[in-house]
Amino acid sequence: MTPQIQPKRGQWTSRQLRALPATTDVKTAGSALGMGLWKARALIRDGQFPVPVIRHGSRYIVPTRPILALLDVEPAGVDGAVSAG
Repeated sequence: MTPQIQPKRGQWTSRQLRALPATTDVKTAGSALGMGLWKARALIRDGQFPVPVIRHGSRYIVPTRPILALLDVEPAGVDGAVSAG
């Protein structure tokens, strides 16, 4: 299995953001928001991460919709179509 190549921190396109699953990990969420993993973890620890974070056992899960809303990116349509932009 080939590892998925992730955009550089803060250089995500609207299309790449819309392609994220319903939830993502802290590293991906932080990258989409322009920060590294250590900064993202520190903000979560301090309760200051800019979008909601769900603790699932020893992991954290970040819902994608709040990331899209924060970055003012329209989510993909219900039928899976991606809107222009």
